[in-house]
Amino acid sequence: MGVLKSKYKIHIVGAGVSGLIAATVLEQKGYHPIIIESTDRVGGRVKTDVLNQIPLDHGFQVLLTGYPMVKKYLDLKELQLFYFDPGASIVTDKKKMTIGDPLRKFTFVIPTLLSKIGSLGDKIKIVKLQKKLRKKTIEEIFDSEETTTMEYLKSCGFSEEMIKLFFLPFFSGIFLENELSTSSRMFEFIYKMFGEGYAAIPKDGIGAIPNQLKAKLKNTEFIFNTEVAQVADGHISLKNGETMKSDLTIIATDANALVSNLRGQEILWKGCDTLYFEVEKQDSRFKVIELFANEEAIINSVFSLNDLFEWNNPNHILSVTVVKKHKLTTDDLIKKVTQELNMYLELTKVKFLRNYSIKMALPDIRNVQNMISPEETRLTSRVFLAGDTLLNGSLNGAMQSGELAAMGVINLLEESQDLAQFTSEYI
Repeated sequence: MGVLKSKYKIHIVGAGVSGLIAATVLEQKGYHPIIIESTDRVGGRVKTDVLNQIPLDHGFQVLLTGYPMVKKYLDLKELQLFYFDPGASIVTDKKKMTIGDPLRKFTFVIPTLLSKIGSLGDKIKIVKLQKKLRKKTIEEIFDSEETTTMEYLKSCGFSEEMIKLFFLPFFSGIFLENELSTSSRMFEFIYKMFGEGYAAIPKDGIGAIPNQLKAKLKNTEFIFNTEVAQVADGHISLKNGETMKSDLTIIATDANALVSNLRGQEILWKGCDTLYFEVEKQDSRFKVIELFANEEAIINSVFSLNDLFEWNNPNHILSVTVVKKHKLTTDDLIKKVTQELNMYLELTKVKFLRNYSIKMALPDIRNVQNMISPEETRLTSRVFLAGDTLLNGSLNGAMQSGELAAMGVINLLEESQDLAQFTSEYI
């Protein structure tokens, strides 16, 4: 007698985006997975708190609508997205210059032409780069020879000024490092995604993404506030001393501490600080991120939630991101950021709201990939891995890895000649 798909004990450790996608794929194939999550909610590194009805994301995160996996698994209309304009304001020594893509928003024509950021040749090279990446497939990007983003930009012929004033502050905020040492493949991929879609944030914050994924799961059991100590073939050990039988397990979180033969192979992580402030209302023409291009500034970027979400509140809520490494205490960091908001943006009445110091914001990966076979996610005979650490540090990478791990499990079950080896207790 065969085993009903719903009878397999398939556990997923971690309720982040990759774990939720893995559960989605398993459900689509008729399985009933069980997700074990150490915290009280889904999301992993994609979370939002609410303070006085204001969504405060854990770190400045945007949804790029061009991501292939976003189009496949998310209902963008249901998320009620608010879109950034395709441009940025560059802040240097109390001067602010705005540049943007006039082909996508015509009102950027004049400020972009008048800005002193880069030469005319730089702006022509940007158009050429956009055209080049529009024609280049994602597969071709990740098959390209890998160098650093900085070396890539220099090889494209961009001036030092253009790199310093635009590319460095913009992509430092994305890659969470201020030397542009991130893979050129990642640069091409992200730049292509910006060109093929828009940067947006859901009405209820970035945490609305995992919440939507969870809401669509109908046959998945969630076990919250439960920490896993170890994962092995056939069972999962919990930190409370309990042991759970598991036919197959997907680890959708940092596996290093959970699997004995992985210990000592730690993944390097990049961190950041995101601080929220309330300030007096500002006049703004565009929904853009303000990039700090001054080498002395600790701030990397600022954006107004009011401008993005079109709030009419008398005061503005600012999200401030710090990428530079520092040893400041929380109080000293708040003081330093407050001083810079006054110095560069002339904001005098600044009220601190909240700070998120995120040590594990993005995996620091070399030899980034976009695709591996489902079988390559298999760690042992019964344990599979998921998470953006397998591919590349992006929402798309997290979703892709969850799908691949789930397909690895499904392929193993549906192609195995001896299914009884996984569920002997049911036969």
